[in-house]
Amino acid sequence: MTALKQYERLEAPGLWRADSAAQRRDVILSLGEATLTISDATGTALAHWSLPAIERTNPGKRPALFTPGADSSEELEIEDDALIDALEKLRAAIERRRPHRGRLRHVLGGGLFALLAAGGVFWLPGALVSYTAKVVPEAVRAELGERAAISVRRLAGRPCREPLGVAALDRFGRALLGAEAPRLQILTDLPRPALHLPGRLVLLARQVIEENDDPLVAAGFILAEDERARRRDPLLALLESAGLFATLKLLTTGEMDDAVLARYGEAALLAPPPPLPAEALLARFEAAGLSASPYAHALDDTQESRLALIEADPVPLSATRLPISDGDWVSLQGICTE
Repeated sequence: MTALKQYERLEAPGLWRADSAAQRRDVILSLGEATLTISDATGTALAHWSLPAIERTNPGKRPALFTPGADSSEELEIEDDALIDALEKLRAAIERRRPHRGRLRHVLGGGLFALLAAGGVFWLPGALVSYTAKVVPEAVRAELGERAAISVRRLAGRPCREPLGVAALDRFGRALLGAEAPRLQILTDLPRPALHLPGRLVLLARQVIEENDDPLVAAGFILAEDERARRRDPLLALLESAGLFATLKLLTTGEMDDAVLARYGEAALLAPPPPLPAEALLARFEAAGLSASPYAHALDDTQESRLALIEADPVPLSATRLPISDGDWVSLQGICTE
């Protein structure tokens, strides 16, 4: 969350207390892009408060009292009307962007009544699943995918979290798929090269990274899994696995039981990956400017599209620009060595 344009670089005096036992001291407050900076008279920063975490402890009263979070004993007293107004507007804007379960229930519940009013055809399970998949917000999709991933990890190992490798993986994904790239995680014992879940979450086996010197192999598995998710909404698979009553519960309350998500996660892990038409996958490689041959050679011999990917490779290896630097690739190959 960034500051409103009219409040950028706003400064005002205040009284700051580091904790409940400390003396209050005069400070200068500076409103920035994402933080409120607290400095002394010499300009030395004493603290930085994250704007999304700031809370007011005496609404409607003057001077206004703020803390950097509900569990903090740090306190700030402000009398400047302009800064108080700015912080209140920022807090209101942040609150509007946060998920609200009650609001979600009203939206989804209203959608259910509209669904039922549209006619008996919407009683069909397939229509209900399709409708629910369309109206579930992205934040709820991400939550469902992450909760389903918990059951996958119980069978497929922990996520690899070496910090340099995690940062390299994030850059790799964005270089391949842009700012809207899915979240990527590497699991220690995933029994298949890749798996996608709702909420734009793609899981990769560590072998995809560690057993292939060419990053184009990993790039291919990421592109292929992203294409599968694009061709068929993964939330549809979750809802079909969940059944009619679990789908109705999600539609009317925005919630789904852990047991339902665990069952779906285990089934998704064990199911064979849906086949992809070679033409669709070749188009993704061409759009990314990458050769498909290294990925194709890494596939099982039984996969029918393997030969087609090699013979119709749209980008020669000589014209391919790797989507990851040598240093990042080395870091990524060590992501499971923490």
